[in-house]
Amino acid sequence: MSRGGEMVYIPDDSDFSSFRDQCESLEGWHCRYNKAGVTVWSQGQEESCTVQKIKTRISCKDVPAETLYDVLHDTRYRKKWDSNMIETYDIGRLTVNADVGYYSWKCPSPLKNRDFVTLRSWLPLGNDYMIINYSVKHPKYPPRKDFVRAVSLQTGYLIKANGDGACILYYLTQVDPRGSLPKWVVNRVSQFVAPKAMKKIYKAGLKYPEWKRRHDPEYKPWVYPEQNTLPSVSLAELSVQHADSLENIDETGLPEDHLSTSDHEA
Repeated sequence: MSRGGEMVYIPDDSDFSSFRDQCESLEGWHCRYNKAGVTVWSQGQEESCTVQKIKTRISCKDVPAETLYDVLHDTRYRKKWDSNMIETYDIGRLTVNADVGYYSWKCPSPLKNRDFVTLRSWLPLGNDYMIINYSVKHPKYPPRKDFVRAVSLQTGYLIKANGDGACILYYLTQVDPRGSLPKWVVNRVSQFVAPKAMKKIYKAGLKYPEWKRRHDPEYKPWVYPEQNTLPSVSLAELSVQHADSLENIDETGLPEDHLSTSDHEA
């Protein structure tokens, strides 16, 4: 998404349109999982390659598109449902529909935990919504010794209204984990991690309206920009996060039988 790779930019309509096309198209995608209303595809790369493009889709009954959009924006609520998250916070705003944020992720044991700094942008389109991001460098948030700084080449969500009070959620991600991972990890992402994550988001959508009624129900800065109190960030402060400038660790020797049991749940 970084247009030639050097300049940080805020995605425009053509970027969102391209992202939507990737979510909705089946051409070039290989189905890896299809069960219980969740489908997972991968694209392009060999299975042994760690920089895979993964796409997942789930049909969410009884969850309106705008509710799921709120769920994916609400960092306070994320702490309630995203058990893989270690920490997340917004760093600053760029425009009314773009910001910079930090996210750290608990990887399946015995892998090292990862973190990201990303430029995120969002676009409501009537009944449909998109949120996309890619990795950037911010001078005040360099890589930390306790995490492997990973790179989001392109990650995002497409939420499509699907009749009255229901929606379809697509999640598409291409991430460089900055590590040579064992093949079993790559396979496990499509077979276990991705389906489990989609089901968590769906369940979070079902519970969100009640939670939000009890937690500052009028506060939605992603819908009402005038509520946004984040400090302004200039594009000039940011640069594109290139994977080759980061440490690359070799975890290929880690055995699958040491995987923490909670990660086996689909």
